[in-house]
This record gives sequence, structure tokens and C-alpha cells, in this order.
Amino acid sequence: MHEMSYVIRFVNRAIETAEERKAERVKRILVSVGEMTDVLPEYLHRYYPSAVKGTILEGSVLETKKEPVCVLCASCGKEYHPEKDNGYACPRCHGTEGKITAGRGVVLEQVELES
Repeated sequence: MHEMSYVIRFVNRAIETAEERKAERVKRILVSVGEMTDVLPEYLHRYYPSAVKGTILEGSVLETKKEPVCVLCASCGKEYHPEKDNGYACPRCHGTEGKITAGRGVVLEQVELES
């Protein structure tokens, strides 16, 4: 049910964006969902209509896209998608130390407004 808190957060941000730009309504929002999160897009879609009811987002479309995990290898600098079959190691140097650079969050990417 933590998906509802994400929905409320990005709905509030979309409302702020629309108000800042003096839009009459929001037509569509795009949210990226990181592969490493435990957020399920189907629940975001389920809770969205309730969260936007009575706001300038009512009637808008929620689109979600999956953001894959990306790791920057600490040994050789290659960016890669970690794979279980490879032990999550770097495919170039087989190093196992790295920094996750993408795929960890839930981000409001785009707000399409109607003036």
C-alpha cells in the first residue's frame, strides 16, 4: 500500500507544476518506476483516480515507464545492467564493486498541461 504515498507525492508535485504555469488542467503525467524499487505500477494506476478526484488532474492519464537498473563499475568505468546470470558483475572486467546510477526511484518525469 506504500504505492499510495508515491501517488500522493507525484500528484501534489503535478498540481504545483500546473499552478506555477497557470494551466487550467493536466492532461497526462509520466512517472518512471525504478527496477530496484518495490513499487508496482499497477497499484499506482489503481490508486491514481482516487488521488486526483476533485483536482485539476481529474480525468488525466497516468503513464508509467520502467527505469532499468544501471551500475557504474568502480574498476573499469563501464555502465551496465547487472544480470543474475553473470553474478551481477561487470560484463567487461567482472568487477563486483560499483555505484548504482539509475533504477532506484519513483520520479515524476513529465506533466502535460492544457491551458
